[in-house]
Amino acid sequence: MFKGSMVAIVTPFKNGKVDEKALGDLIEFHIKSGTDVIVPCGTTGESATLSHEEHHRVVEFTVKTVNKRVPVIAGAGSNSTSETIDLTNYAKKAGADGVLLITPYYNKPTQEGLFQHFKKVAESVDMPIVLYNVPGRTSVNMLPPTVARLRAIKNIVGIKEATGDLKQVSEVIRLCGRDFDVLSGDDFTTLPMLHLGGVGAISVTANIAPADAAGMFDAFFAGKYDEALKLHFKMEPMHSFMFVETNPIPVKTALAMMGRISEEFRLPLCAMADANKEKLKKALKDYGLI
Repeated sequence: MFKGSMVAIVTPFKNGKVDEKALGDLIEFHIKSGTDVIVPCGTTGESATLSHEEHHRVVEFTVKTVNKRVPVIAGAGSNSTSETIDLTNYAKKAGADGVLLITPYYNKPTQEGLFQHFKKVAESVDMPIVLYNVPGRTSVNMLPPTVARLRAIKNIVGIKEATGDLKQVSEVIRLCGRDFDVLSGDDFTTLPMLHLGGVGAISVTANIAPADAAGMFDAFFAGKYDEALKLHFKMEPMHSFMFVETNPIPVKTALAMMGRISEEFRLPLCAMADANKEKLKKALKDYGLI
């Protein structure tokens, strides 16, 4: 259902509020650059510090601005099942094409708890659901057998796998089949995942280099594997710089250096350390982005 280069788009702020002008410009930048799917209100979109009103507005604004030119997968996850259902209902009402649901964080549910959580949401809201497994953020790893159980629910259509563990990814694809959308959640694993049978990535690096990110998928799907590998290696240093500090601090700093957004975060995220900022600036210059 969802395939190719998907941007985990940042949420620009200005003077403490969502900067809709900058967000709209970013969306246009991505569509012109070949991005296949826009993903607002994920971790990279600082969803954890958006109010419910802001979260709803960002999803609604994104859907309206995109205007069906590409699919929109709205972040709608929470560590509360009832809150996840509410956010998912709103995303459907706003016209999103799907939702991205993170595993409940902090609660540390069991595998059975994870299954019941996603089953309840899927039964409550009839829209395409992409699971999101990122144990580095949530302290819980949704294991492949649990994903395979959830895959049997008709509107659970895929998973964003951000463990960085290709063995786990391989097991998910083996158990769930090739018609279940397995998406990379770690940019550096994207090309290897494609060779295993993955079909896309929800990318941080695509925020700053969308044409190259999309180009790698286009080349791979066209069977031009050397060209895809060349783009992988071109972007690889940038993948590392995007996580030199907690995401989305580096990517928002990079976009500010590129003149696309204000360098503004929501506490407890804060400005990048000066030494890291200088290294990032050099990397952007070397890449040709500034």
